[in-house]
Amino acid sequence: MHRLILSAVAALALASGAQAEVAGKLVLYTSQPNEDAQKTVDAFMAANPGVTVEWVRDGTPKIMAKFRAELAAGAPQADVLLIADSVTMEGLKAEGLLMPHPEADISAYEPGIMDADKFWFATKLITTGIVHNTSAPVVPTSYRDLAAPEVSGAFMMPSPLASGAATIHMVSVTGVPELGWEFYQTLADQGALADGANGGVLKAVAGGEKLYGFLVDFLAIREAAKGAPIRFVFPAEGVSAVSEPVAIVAGTKNPDAARAFVDFLISEPGQQLAADMGYLPAHPGVTPPAGFPARDTIRILPFDPARALAEEAQNKARFTEMFGG
Repeated sequence: MHRLILSAVAALALASGAQAEVAGKLVLYTSQPNEDAQKTVDAFMAANPGVTVEWVRDGTPKIMAKFRAELAAGAPQADVLLIADSVTMEGLKAEGLLMPHPEADISAYEPGIMDADKFWFATKLITTGIVHNTSAPVVPTSYRDLAAPEVSGAFMMPSPLASGAATIHMVSVTGVPELGWEFYQTLADQGALADGANGGVLKAVAGGEKLYGFLVDFLAIREAAKGAPIRFVFPAEGVSAVSEPVAIVAGTKNPDAARAFVDFLISEPGQQLAADMGYLPAHPGVTPPAGFPARDTIRILPFDPARALAEEAQNKARFTEMFGG
């Protein structure tokens, strides 16, 4: 894998010679896992040796709390944000806290994955679908299969009150006409458990405490490869996706380096770096990592982050009414 990452860096350096002159310090605030953040920063600095990147890592809510506290104090530190979800980015965009990058080349990407106004950019697709224990009596291929009596009491999902990916999944799935909120009500009526984040679902389904769940793809696929008795399903209707977007902070002290960082992540070699880390690349021309189906067979459910932001409170209230807080 290390060789693959270095190959991606070398390819990027050859393909992006025009970025070689950017220099100075760049401050990145990110919610990536520490190992991924370090690999991302190392690869970018290898391709742009004049830039030194300092990075701060925490969960998106804590990163945003730090960012906003610094704004309130009149001393913002971040030049670039690389966080979990597009709904948060839409909120920042609406507040005028992001700087657009009109020259960014997003021509290879499917409509809807990137912000059409070029304020934020998807760096990967972390999809949510169905996970099941290999001993489960029903092998689901569709969300509707989860309404089977055998699934009753054996299903768990991360709560949208605790997980941004779960929120996006809820909005995406309830937006499917043949499913809607009635599908979530069916799960609630069958005693589905909604609790915590994705890690709890993985533990419960792999351990046999529950036999079915909603889960992010890479967790299930990685653990299955290690021998866990689970299987990830891309349902026929489609999967939701968190795009781990990157954006430039308005007022950045180093706009050239910030633009180069965005260009790095959305370039084909940058997307290969994401695949080498085990994630589904957002770029349709980059081959997914082992364990994933071909990119053109994965259907991504429509999702409007601006609408989701506007309806966030009422959606979470509706969910709480069904499943409890």
